[in-house]
Amino acid sequence: MTLKSSTAAALFRIEAAKRILLTDGAFGTMIQSYKLEEADYRGTLDLSHDQKGNNDMLAITRPDVIEAITRAYLDAGSDIVSTNTFNANTISQGDYGAEHLVREINLASAHIARKCADEYQDRDGRPRFVAGAIGPTNKTLSLSPDVNDPGYRAVEFDTMRDVYADQIGALMEGGCDFILIETVFDTLNAKAAIMAVFDEADRRGIEIPIMLSMTITDMSGRNLSGHSVEAFWYSVRHSHPLTIGLNCAFGADQLRPYVQTISRIADALVMIYPNAGLPNDLGAYDEQPDETGNKIEDWADERLINVVGGCCGTTPAHIAAMAAAVAGKPPRAIPHPLVATRLSGLDPMTIAA
Repeated sequence: MTLKSSTAAALFRIEAAKRILLTDGAFGTMIQSYKLEEADYRGTLDLSHDQKGNNDMLAITRPDVIEAITRAYLDAGSDIVSTNTFNANTISQGDYGAEHLVREINLASAHIARKCADEYQDRDGRPRFVAGAIGPTNKTLSLSPDVNDPGYRAVEFDTMRDVYADQIGALMEGGCDFILIETVFDTLNAKAAIMAVFDEADRRGIEIPIMLSMTITDMSGRNLSGHSVEAFWYSVRHSHPLTIGLNCAFGADQLRPYVQTISRIADALVMIYPNAGLPNDLGAYDEQPDETGNKIEDWADERLINVVGGCCGTTPAHIAAMAAAVAGKPPRAIPHPLVATRLSGLDPMTIAA
């Protein structure tokens, strides 16, 4: 049964104080392994566009696939399962001519994740949580897509907020505990999503806990809109996220220095989910579960993380290896806000201003 979100957040913090928690791994990687055809994605829907590759649509047309993947991650040890809704918004679904199905997709995916999480929790008594996953869309508020017109934007802030609001409302109605704003390449996009969460929380009269995860686009340690890990944290700290962290772009080796940075400065739980190494020349990921597990064990030994999981290229086997690697190891201690600010090297009065 779905907990009131504030209760879920309190229970999550209690569990995170005991041990390092596990989130899930990649959905796209697992979906590819099913080698589905266009008819699988389309189902009985009357849509004008080709649907192959529209992974979010499978919550409606092949819910058995999404449920099987969710269960595989729970079997591997995940404490959190995410909804398969990374592109379940009107902007991204517009590419498939499926904007009108956004609410249905999000509801269906949330129901699948909630059903599985509750079943596993009822089975062994260990709390399981559902995170409603929200991707960045293929639009950016910070940068112009036209090199000849730097001031042009393909989308406005209020429009982006409304796009996220539609998705968030359906995810919460479907039974999510938290909203996961992930793969943040544009901090302003994330701010629009944060505002949409606040608006939905006000509408419902409840707290909706937020998980935030930035993606670094190159070895400079910045996202596409130019924010460093430190700048990103201080840009979103006002939202009091349940977790803050990094995902995608790199494997555990390349992410390590940035994990150390966010771990040092953030007075929130740190959640990291790297790719299975870097892709090969064919775009596939070769890092084996034991390799990933060994790297995550090093993070745990340094007490850098509170929650860990996987992004592109990871599978239930990778999550199981991570679960074994962190078992029995103490979680990262959350620093006091003033201590975290001091460790960042920034002036507390500047931050407060």
